[in-house]
Amino acid sequence: MSDLFIILTASLVAINASILGVFLVLRKMSMVGDAISHSVLPGIVVAYYFSGDRTSPLLLIAAALTGVLTSLLIEWLSKKAKIQGDASIGITYTLLFAIGMIMISSWFKGNVDIDMECVLYGDIGLINLDKVIVDGNLYLGPRAFYVELFATCVVVFAVWFGFKGFKLLSFNEDYGLTLGVNMRKWHYVMMGLVSLVTVVSFEVVGAVLVVGFLIIPAATAQLITKKLLAMIFIACGFGVLAVIIGFIGAVMLHVSITGAMISVSGLLFFLVFGLTQLKKKPSTELAES
Repeated sequence: MSDLFIILTASLVAINASILGVFLVLRKMSMVGDAISHSVLPGIVVAYYFSGDRTSPLLLIAAALTGVLTSLLIEWLSKKAKIQGDASIGITYTLLFAIGMIMISSWFKGNVDIDMECVLYGDIGLINLDKVIVDGNLYLGPRAFYVELFATCVVVFAVWFGFKGFKLLSFNEDYGLTLGVNMRKWHYVMMGLVSLVTVVSFEVVGAVLVVGFLIIPAATAQLITKKLLAMIFIACGFGVLAVIIGFIGAVMLHVSITGAMISVSGLLFFLVFGLTQLKKKPSTELAES
């Protein structure tokens, strides 16, 4: 049962990240997801400082707000300070992440249930230690599973409700502006969702590895189709497939579970890439002849 919950929880992480990752990849903003995954740390630390509870909803709210702040800073540096996009991303997330590290070391002096390894790498194998039990002995699963399920509901509802806005944002932002659509609003909603997905995934896969789920399944799906809805479903499918194969491989080889999942995701990308190249080759040779 514990193994099943590990797979289910990791699958929810992959689904959440894959859905949002499709929009990030289409907008050529994949590394913004990386930036947000690191820069939300100060928000989490501040929220924990005041709440004293790492399960508090304040952590999610603070992370989402910090993610929006990150987006604002990146945009400001790009447009006002005339700094290149990749440089503005690097400046913003390294600065905020470093501030978060200083906060942890100076405010808590190590006496806190939040540390750098938890934030960076997570440990999905330990999620069953934090159990949801009702009526004294009825085990309903790990808390992480229900947190991820909540995030999935939020992401799916937001994407379903704002699908047209996100679609315009991904393919033709200028056209959306001519229609009178507030594209800036949808941009910040997207950044808030990325922040939410990132922070609830810290304990499961960590900030570093959630970036893999944000980028790789979406990039794999883009090799197969250019249709947005199909891309979302295919990306989610590859994410879940990587979770299942990665978990089985990790158990058999006695290696890191999350590392194995992301590694399988990368291998699936290169497998699909190779197949698409082979498919193109005969038609190219025919055209040349």
